[in-house]
Amino acid sequence: MNKYIHNFLKYRFLLRELVVNDIKIKYRRSVLGILWSVLQPLMMMVVLTMVFSSLFKSNIPNFAVYVLTGRIIWDLYSQSTLSAMNSIVGNASLIKKVYVPKYIFPLSKCISVLVNTCFSLIALMVVVFVTGVKLTPVILLLPLPLLYTFLFASGIGLLISAYAVFFRDLQYLYEVLLTAWMYFTPLFYPMDIIPDTILFIFKANPLYHLLNMFRDIIMFGRVPSPEQHVLCLAIGLVSLGIGFLAFYKRQDRFILYI
Repeated sequence: MNKYIHNFLKYRFLLRELVVNDIKIKYRRSVLGILWSVLQPLMMMVVLTMVFSSLFKSNIPNFAVYVLTGRIIWDLYSQSTLSAMNSIVGNASLIKKVYVPKYIFPLSKCISVLVNTCFSLIALMVVVFVTGVKLTPVILLLPLPLLYTFLFASGIGLLISAYAVFFRDLQYLYEVLLTAWMYFTPLFYPMDIIPDTILFIFKANPLYHLLNMFRDIIMFGRVPSPEQHVLCLAIGLVSLGIGFLAFYKRQDRFILYI
């Protein structure tokens, strides 16, 4: 473990440069630049609110905040894993030329998305104030569900980035899976419309628990219970552990396939 920590610290500057470069490339030649990280979730919230408010607004207080919190957690996960998945193949030329810890590449993608998510929180605060949601000191716990979601996304990102080197079709299969996964995550509908007979499927979704913690803090000012913290942290750490082990076992063969 000391070896891996030392190796990570040795290449931390490369990690930082990769993150900065990702953010620069994303907003290169964009007139509004990084402001899109604020505007994009706001526009998605407006669209989803217009479409679904007539169906669910009577059941959900502060529907706009409910939708936006769902989008922020979902985008953090989905964008992290999608960008991490092709990070090894996308950096093939660099990997072939010099030695670099290969996990740096998917990890940098996840960190880049996390940075953009932090900008999206500005949009969330704007909507919170406009809709009159009461903020409490519990808001200081907001980084925790984001951290747990980041750990979960990083683990899945490492896992699928390792397999995507050998199975290029994984990208298309994963996109289909994400679409189905999104509808099994309560982003814009209340959980009380789900029949009891299939409720266990939704509760088996890790993002369900991460999103609940995020909404409890923002919308209801509830301090997450110790059980919530243990569960969400376990989700993140188990995912990260599985992803790292799968990545580590396959990384020596990457050079043969990229």
